Amino acid sequence: MAWPDAVPHRALPPGPAPVVFAPDDKIGSEERLAEPPRILIVEDDYLVAMEAEAALTDAGFAVAGIAASAEEAIALAASHAPQLVVMDVRLAGHRDGVDAALELSRAHGIRCVFATAHADPQLRARAQPADPLGWLQKPYMMGSLVAMVRRALKDLGGR
Repeated sequence: MAWPDAVPHRALPPGPAPVVFAPDDKIGSEERLAEPPRILIVEDDYLVAMEAEAALTDAGFAVAGIAASAEEAIALAASHAPQLVVMDVRLAGHRDGVDAALELSRAHGIRCVFATAHADPQLRARAQPADPLGWLQKPYMMGSLVAMVRRALKDLGGR
């Protein structure tokens, strides 16, 4: 039974389906949004790492991964090539965040922002060869982390 106000159904003519082109050939690779900057989080406190990941993702960044140790950080950086690392100093394992930052800088040219409760003058001097883009004192607000990451990326010539 057909509905009284129904529009009659029309079948397509037999044969191949018609080819339809987009009205504007600029839509495509030129119009695609740039890939968001990839940020690696190196933090052995699970809750802080999850909060940082959520804040950075909400701000439009891509989180390349979360590492709890220097070894994990170096492996993730080698495989995901982040533009920036948010680095804690105290990490799980035998090596600390300064060791990881120095190796990331030397081996991959990746710079970091330290987000740590440990930033005494001796530690800062030890970290200086890694050329950190900033120091964020714990405890910090996630808005401060996002602002620091944006500033660091701007200093790198990125977003």
